[in-house]
Amino acid sequence: MIAVLMGGYSAEREISLLSGKAVYDAFCKSKVNCFAFDLTQDNLDELWSKEFDKAFIVLHGRGGEDGFIQSQLEKNNISYTGSDAKSSSLCMDKAVTKDLWSKHNLPLAASIVATKGENLDSITFPLPWAVKPTLEGSSIGITKVTHESELDSALKTAFKYGNQALVEQWIDGDEYTVSILNDDALPSIKIISDHDIYDYHSKYFSNKTEYLCPSDLSKDQELNLQKIALKAFNLTGASGWGRVDFILDKDRVPFLLEINTVPGMTSHSLVPMAAKALNISFEELVIKILNG
Repeated sequence: MIAVLMGGYSAEREISLLSGKAVYDAFCKSKVNCFAFDLTQDNLDELWSKEFDKAFIVLHGRGGEDGFIQSQLEKNNISYTGSDAKSSSLCMDKAVTKDLWSKHNLPLAASIVATKGENLDSITFPLPWAVKPTLEGSSIGITKVTHESELDSALKTAFKYGNQALVEQWIDGDEYTVSILNDDALPSIKIISDHDIYDYHSKYFSNKTEYLCPSDLSKDQELNLQKIALKAFNLTGASGWGRVDFILDKDRVPFLLEINTVPGMTSHSLVPMAAKALNISFEELVIKILNG
């Protein structure tokens, strides 16, 4: 019996419910014995009262990607999909992840960490800046700062989601993503958004966002991006499946943005899109993740 864990209590709850339903429906179509479980902050005991052999985690954001549910499942000796508690926690924190990557000479935009209530060190890299919460996904709480006078307001927005924010040099360019599935990098996807930031609405609801898969990269550029994605993924200890996001500047130089250990699985989502480019159906993808 498989428990499809969805919903949760993060800012990404709405998307998690959509992802979870898609996974649950795929399992039903494949005649996999499963049940859907909408996790809240106070119904964990209800989950443990059910009998199941493995959890398919489709919880986005805090509670699902930060190692919490993984550690709870480990305590109960129940196996689950995706990365373990330690690597999930690491990957959830953009600042810690960037620090790890920087020690291994991976390509990163200049950045500085701001802590709520503390004076910010002087920023030595040029405007514009991207200000983002360190512990949120789906581009929640991100602000583009084009004038220094806008920084306080941007930090205030980011601090709504936690006590730390990342101030990062804004890279003008195109966004790409590389999905990872059981130690393999899938074809990259180029994301063309009509917004300055590929934000929450663009990711999940806009019909104006375009996706190129296969992308417009040359063979060498594609292989290089996949190589960086796999290295970035493996350095964190992440496993099973996930997604690594990039910005490529105007010279096609890649900069790592972040890693997602429980990416979206909706009709607009990128992992299913990349799998489809290799003729892997959604139902097959879900089974591969389950068995990974």
